[in-house]
Amino acid sequence: MPRLSVWFLRTALVYLAAGFTFGALMLANKGVPFSASMWALLPAHEEFLLLGWMVQLAFGVGFWILPRYSGGSRGNVHLAWLSFGLINAGVLLVAGQEILGLPALMGGIGRAAEAGSAVAFALHAWGRVRPAYP
Repeated sequence: MPRLSVWFLRTALVYLAAGFTFGALMLANKGVPFSASMWALLPAHEEFLLLGWMVQLAFGVGFWILPRYSGGSRGNVHLAWLSFGLINAGVLLVAGQEILGLPALMGGIGRAAEAGSAVAFALHAWGRVRPAYP
């Protein structure tokens, strides 16, 4: 398995664990209320599970399993690494903006980073998914 896929998948599992932990804390708070501010974790819980886990898992598996070029190359790997950096920066900025009360601009920058990550990964993968006509 390529090193980038390993990084995508390991990071996705970290987000899965963090998202489940936040969800468990909120669920426990419903049964035995111990903090009214626990519901502030809901946006980070959603962000970690939807983008941190699911999207990174898809990117990691996609990078690994998409067909390679004729020479065994996976294409422009720098774009895929850029995608990895942008998705993680975006998830952390958006979740941090919600939890830590950072300015709303940080959330916007985080969403832009997430969109840039999707574009970078699509540009990387485009040559690997289109049919190769002579």
